Amino acid sequence: MASNRPAPQAAYIPNDDDFGGYDQETWEEWNPTEESVRPVRGRHRVHKKGGGLARSSTVLGVGVIAAVGAGGMATAQDGKAPVSISMPDLGAVADSLPEAESLPGVGSLLADDSAAPAGAETVAAAAPLTAAGVSHTDARQGATDAGEALRARIMQQAESQQAQADDAVRTAAEEAAVKKAAEEAAAQQRQAERKADAEAAAKKKKEREAREAKALAERRAKLAKSYALPTSSYTITSHFGVAGSMWSSGHHTGLDFAAPTGTPLKAVHTGTVKEAGWAGAYGYRTVLELSDGTEVWYCHQSSMNVSAGQKVSTGDVIGRVGATGNVTGPHLHMEVHTAGGSTVDPLAWLQSKGLNP
Repeated sequence: MASNRPAPQAAYIPNDDDFGGYDQETWEEWNPTEESVRPVRGRHRVHKKGGGLARSSTVLGVGVIAAVGAGGMATAQDGKAPVSISMPDLGAVADSLPEAESLPGVGSLLADDSAAPAGAETVAAAAPLTAAGVSHTDARQGATDAGEALRARIMQQAESQQAQADDAVRTAAEEAAVKKAAEEAAAQQRQAERKADAEAAAKKKKEREAREAKALAERRAKLAKSYALPTSSYTITSHFGVAGSMWSSGHHTGLDFAAPTGTPLKAVHTGTVKEAGWAGAYGYRTVLELSDGTEVWYCHQSSMNVSAGQKVSTGDVIGRVGATGNVTGPHLHMEVHTAGGSTVDPLAWLQSKGLNP
């Protein structure tokens, strides 16, 4: 606060009547101090540039009266000639001043004062500097220090951001769980579909195999009616392909049916007698040619009942079991040759015709 300077000296010394009948000597110079002036309660803001701005016409009036009083007392004490002072009409001055609410920056201050809760003025007055930046909300929450209020706001913002981050993480986790559950459900659905497809395929395969087996049995049954075994009351003593030194090729080329000499030999199928006669190591041999070119050889016969070029039917007797040629005992040595001349297993060939030797 600036100190009061002595008023300019005046030539006129006023008398008692000039002061309304009061003794001028009882007047003293008024030098207001912080202790003598009662603080105005409320929130004050100090303008940083230039002199202060009065918040109301009352404050302005007090300043005018103080200035005039100081000047008058100084003139009276100096004993100078009185100076004519024209006191303005404070009421007219107050009326001519603009409304405080219309001044830039002042209206918001008054508005803050009107909206301030009870007790906020006390906080601001008690700590005019430390309370700077403390909002009414901070004051209601008990924060009276600007740093503490700022820290509280930062913590609140950090908590809000952390809550948002937690919400984002939780949302992402929920979405991931939903996605995983959907993928697992889809995988289970695909697995169930594959299992159902495999079961359906296995069922179809089984049904197809059953149909094929049935068809084969029917075909064999039909073939069995048109094919017959070459003899009866026999025992198979040697199979096709067996290795041994007794055979010139090094292995057995046919199927041996051991039976007593004279046992009838029958045509396995309808065909034409291609050969009938002696064949060296085969003894007496009959070659029956079928319609597809397959040849069936009957070897080691004791006698023959057909001749070359003769037509025979299934089951016709064409000769008898013997032991002619290179043998160790009476039996039928049967060979099967394809139309191309290859030798095949007689047992497998007979089975393909529905027969089971």
